[in-house]
Amino acid sequence: MKKVILSVTEDLYTDQRMDKMSLFLHKKGFDVTLVGRCYGDSPVLSPRPYKTKRLRLLFRKGFIFYAEYQFRLLLYLLFHKCDLLVSNDLDTLLPNYLVSKWRKKPLVYDSHEYFCGELSVVSKPISYKVWHGIERRIFPKLKTVITVSQSIVDQYEKEYGVRPYLVRNIPPAATPPVTATRKELGMPDNKTVLLLQGSGINEGRGGEEVVQAMQYLPDCQLFIVGTGDVLSKLKAMTATLNLTDRITFKPRQTPDILFNYTALANIGLSLDKDVSANAHFSLPNKVFEYIKAGTPMVVSNLPERLHIVKQYEVGVVAESVTPQAIVAAVKELSDPALLSRCRENCKTAARELTWENEEKTLEQVYAPYF
Repeated sequence: MKKVILSVTEDLYTDQRMDKMSLFLHKKGFDVTLVGRCYGDSPVLSPRPYKTKRLRLLFRKGFIFYAEYQFRLLLYLLFHKCDLLVSNDLDTLLPNYLVSKWRKKPLVYDSHEYFCGELSVVSKPISYKVWHGIERRIFPKLKTVITVSQSIVDQYEKEYGVRPYLVRNIPPAATPPVTATRKELGMPDNKTVLLLQGSGINEGRGGEEVVQAMQYLPDCQLFIVGTGDVLSKLKAMTATLNLTDRITFKPRQTPDILFNYTALANIGLSLDKDVSANAHFSLPNKVFEYIKAGTPMVVSNLPERLHIVKQYEVGVVAESVTPQAIVAAVKELSDPALLSRCRENCKTAARELTWENEEKTLEQVYAPYF
């Protein structure tokens, strides 16, 4: 049985793309090990049919975190046998590339975002210089690359002459059961429930504008579910604006529990601002999660999500990411006839937008390695 090691800097708990990729390779007969990071407060992983390894780290962020993880991952890959390496995102590419060359093993690179266009990278000149230097030297030499949106496919081909495969981060066709009620989740029945969810509720994602918009949406209740670097700011804003009775914060949830929040909400929100090239090119998995759950959405006017919403008629595009534009979009989508029509369109779109259809591309990607 061929051994494959997939590596990522996440702690694996809520990374659904990595779980789906690992399951695909497991089903294809690979002996799979998924490597990530771990801290003392990282949640325990649920049982999986493939192996996992979480590297315990001392540091959580910044240059020293990445340096520690790169070194630890390099050692792990050097001393564990495998037939195939799969690097996920630029922050795991260098150790994987070095080991693939030293041990003469094939390497697949899966870029989950346009890494060097990420706001946290481009806003720090030294950070950008380091990461872009790594990418510029390695990317043109890669034989097999995957990424998550057509815009990123085109951008990488333009920059490096390497055309990645497109494998979007779409949920599987099987729908998890909705095991909770709105009452059990604290969702009122007499208000329109808005949901902002994800593991990256960070700067530039529209969270501040959504909180401000809630001042003018008295018939709505906002749920913010997940993690991110602006949560403390959003909580402070909520208190300052006297909105604590209409904005609820929940920590990150397991995928099955998160699906309950998504399916029971009336409107999902995906409001990234055009603050970086990565944001401009992005196609968040939450867009597909909303579709799968039958939850119409309000999205920002960025090309990838605009294309999905317009093509399948599953929501409304806000003209800009401002409190006023968000209020207008939410009020438009709250019209019962439009909301009902978008909900039905979600059901139709969900039959086409499935991970099983994306796996058809993965069959081509991994065919040489089966």
